[in-house]
Amino acid sequence: MIKEQKIALVNAGKYNSESIDEYIALGGYNKVKKVLQKNPVDIIDLIIDAKLRGRGGAGFSTGLKNKFTNESVCERCVQKYIVCNADEGEPGTFKDRVIMEQDPHVLIEGLIIAAFAIGATKGYIYVRGEYTKSIQMLRVALQQAKEKGFLGKNILSSGFDFELEIKLGAGSYLCGEELTLLESLEGKRGYPRIKPPFPAEKGLFGMPTLINNVETFAHLPYIIEHGAEHYKSMGTEKSPGTKIFTISGDINKPGYYETPMGVTLRSLIDDLAGGMKDHKKFKAALLGGAAGTFVDDTVLDTPMGFDTLKEKGAVLGSGAIIVMSEERSIFDMVYSILEFFKHESCGKCVPCRVGTAQLMILMDKAKENPSERDQILDQLLYEADYMAKNSLCPLGQSPILSIKSLTQFFQHQF
Repeated sequence: MIKEQKIALVNAGKYNSESIDEYIALGGYNKVKKVLQKNPVDIIDLIIDAKLRGRGGAGFSTGLKNKFTNESVCERCVQKYIVCNADEGEPGTFKDRVIMEQDPHVLIEGLIIAAFAIGATKGYIYVRGEYTKSIQMLRVALQQAKEKGFLGKNILSSGFDFELEIKLGAGSYLCGEELTLLESLEGKRGYPRIKPPFPAEKGLFGMPTLINNVETFAHLPYIIEHGAEHYKSMGTEKSPGTKIFTISGDINKPGYYETPMGVTLRSLIDDLAGGMKDHKKFKAALLGGAAGTFVDDTVLDTPMGFDTLKEKGAVLGSGAIIVMSEERSIFDMVYSILEFFKHESCGKCVPCRVGTAQLMILMDKAKENPSERDQILDQLLYEADYMAKNSLCPLGQSPILSIKSLTQFFQHQF
């Protein structure tokens, strides 16, 4: 039976999250004191050696992101920025909210470590505006950290300056994408930018910028304290460490569970989430939220990692898992997802603006003519593939994931 093993949530629930003194009593901010005595390059090398991958969904090497931003130079680069993506708009995902509400100081400590490593003097936590409790906890934690000398000028007499503040998002799903988030931070409409350049080269206000999500930053203090080899002893070879999975749907104990990478979907459902609700049979799971993939029971025993799931035609994404029992309609779920994408499209690029509308036209046609659904599924796949190849940002590139997984696992149930 699988059990939880915690890194990002190791102190969650163990102290009053509005008391920095209680966090310090648990060893909090000791890692900041430790890194301020080190060479920033050594910190980056440690993160690279630990093989930490971004927990926001893409799974890119966190250490390499730090390295690229640290090494980025330009004539007008007067400073570097660090940005925490706490927008968390992916349906079914609520892991970052838990960290911010129950252990906001681990996020702040992770941000200070990353900022020192890349030489950033200013940072922002871009928080989803609906996360009122998260915002409240962060405001208290930031104020306390500043009063204790962990933020501001000449932190702990090290000569390192770092200011950190909160910025509120207005509820746009698209602003969870890093370059669109930067546009919003600059006070502009949340439209995507064209890559390249990447944020490490030209990010916030044109300066080198490191962007990661809450869970990723929350892993840094643990790595600093315990080292790369210990961190790699958990999880899998290519996806070490732990992951917070947020499980909802037709299960007995919906919630959030942090386990080593490589846990199976079956173990998450049966051992942690209490099994299928009302003893119904498992039919499907949507992995990664709306921008994810459907899987059937053939994937139940596949290790949950970035690469192992990719080999099966699925994605890990943000760690969201929506479980569906035998009574659920695959068609209805796909309809909801594509309707969501149509609503959230910003309209900047034609492939996405027109494509999301066209997908819904096809879905409505399929709804009215069930006998034609096989043919319509082929059309959906064609349109989504065109969108994926030509859209500016991940929103337009996402519908292909769920639709393609249908053709692989559920073509006859569409």
